[in-house]
Amino acid sequence: MLAMNQGVVEEWLSEFKTLPDSAVSSYAASLKEKGSLVPALYKVIRENYSDLLEPVCHQLFEFYRSGELWLQRFVLQFLPELLWSLLLAPSAARDPHTSGCIEALLLGIYNLEIVDKDGQSKVLSFTVPSLSKPSVYHEPSHIGSLALTEGALANHGLSRVVYSGPHLQRETFTAQNRFEVLTFLLLSYNASLSYMSSSSLQSLCQLSSRVCICGFPRQHLRRYKGISSRLTVTSEFLVQLVTGIHYALCNGEMDLGSKALDDVLYRAQLELFPEALLVGNAIKSSQQCAALKSGASKEGTRIIQVEMTPTSSRISRNAVTSLSIRGHRWKRHGKTHRHTNRTGFRNTILVSVGSTDY
Repeated sequence: MLAMNQGVVEEWLSEFKTLPDSAVSSYAASLKEKGSLVPALYKVIRENYSDLLEPVCHQLFEFYRSGELWLQRFVLQFLPELLWSLLLAPSAARDPHTSGCIEALLLGIYNLEIVDKDGQSKVLSFTVPSLSKPSVYHEPSHIGSLALTEGALANHGLSRVVYSGPHLQRETFTAQNRFEVLTFLLLSYNASLSYMSSSSLQSLCQLSSRVCICGFPRQHLRRYKGISSRLTVTSEFLVQLVTGIHYALCNGEMDLGSKALDDVLYRAQLELFPEALLVGNAIKSSQQCAALKSGASKEGTRIIQVEMTPTSSRISRNAVTSLSIRGHRWKRHGKTHRHTNRTGFRNTILVSVGSTDY
């Protein structure tokens, strides 16, 4: 590690310890101005053996435990690189003491995230939107006619809520809980995607590609000469990766994001993961939209662009109204139905039961 980078990290380690509690908020806001700090910390995390790794992990945990929002976001930007270092450790024969620092940091963040301020286990809730109601992503009239059935009417307006949790606290990583913890950590990372830097999004895309292709024939196509052993993944883990990749695709990381999405779909096909295939293929199809092709540049506002469909005030021809219901009832009984059309003229419709003449 260069002496300059080492000096930057050592200064960062020492200045936080001397801060009074009243100055933590202003210090958190000033971290973004330290342009050389983030690359130096990435360098520390990526090195196999570094005397600075343990104090860096300890300070990152202190940042997250402080509860200061900007300090927590500062830590989360390194999460993809930390995850890769953790997954890489067994295959690369890294020093157990070195990988233990990263394990302790990730477990600490996980155990803080699964509880609220009072120490009670969190239960996360997610509302599944109804396709019968318009949103920023769709108009019901553009997805075909919805069958008006008794069941559809009964469920109209109802929202389906999915719950996640409570999650168990973990003291160590095992083969059974590793991806459960990592998936939850990625969920926390994705919740703050709009605050992540370009280097963090690039790290996420690189993590996705490496995890999915290592040990498979595509590794030679990507010319990645890292580890050659296959890494076990789960469908839920890949879905969280795809969520972050989607944001990266829309915010200036088109090349890395496209490769990462293809690699995740490649692995999902090999593993037959339906959830990851569904989400990944949906995002890949959306790349054809004009809004996604003209995505924001790296210097622009970080948002996920969607194409807004203008709301039409015109009533559909197939709209069910009281008039059409009365007409249908009268047609069945062979009665005469009089109505006034748009031009104000009264028309008479004679209905003959059993005949095709009207």
